[in-house]
Amino acid sequence: MVTWRAQAVKRKEALGARVRRQCAEEWGRPQRGGVLSSDARFTVTRTLSKDQQARRERLIDSARELALQGGYPAVTMHDVADRAGVARATVYRYFATKDHLLTEVAAAWAHYVTDDIDALAVGDTQLERLTALLERIVYVAAREPTLTSAIIQAVTSDDSSVDDARTVLFQFLRDRLSAAIGDPVPEREDVELVLGHILLAALISLASLRQPVEEVATMVRTSGRLVLAGALAAASPT
Repeated sequence: MVTWRAQAVKRKEALGARVRRQCAEEWGRPQRGGVLSSDARFTVTRTLSKDQQARRERLIDSARELALQGGYPAVTMHDVADRAGVARATVYRYFATKDHLLTEVAAAWAHYVTDDIDALAVGDTQLERLTALLERIVYVAAREPTLTSAIIQAVTSDDSSVDDARTVLFQFLRDRLSAAIGDPVPEREDVELVLGHILLAALISLASLRQPVEEVATMVRTSGRLVLAGALAAASPT
């Protein structure tokens, strides 16, 4: 008899190779495609009018609401169009695929979760500031498991239309992690890359493996401490 835990492990293994490849490519790839505006909000590369930007945001909000209600399967381009009050062709004008749209939902979610970095990354040390941010992300993700599951499935998909949006998303998260750490650390880019892997693993643990949030929060605290300690130790004279 196949237990739920065995099934979860199989799901994790199925995700593993794809996620490792995408993380290595996306977290380390120079930003392209989308850009970040001065207030750190995600934008597309072409210029949108005020009405077009409002329509695009309404589509993202509609997809997020559907994902909150029913997870990944509940988000269809048809239902997003109906909920936003537009034609289906309008959805495709802004988003090539469902995974592209949900990756933009992930971008909006990441901005919301880390909006006030100074208020979130509190503490007297680099480790305290970093773990405060990581724990904030973990606990918000745990409160919205269907949404978290949907955006993780989209962000880790092989859909090529997701590439640019995923690159912008990962760069944004790297910037947030860097801001939380604050003070210079040795091998900073490598530290940010590893922390990005840790964060994605934490979200997958919540969304796919259904691990308790307290266990995941402990994992990110411990991992953050080890990564920072390792970087600092490597730079110290022997």
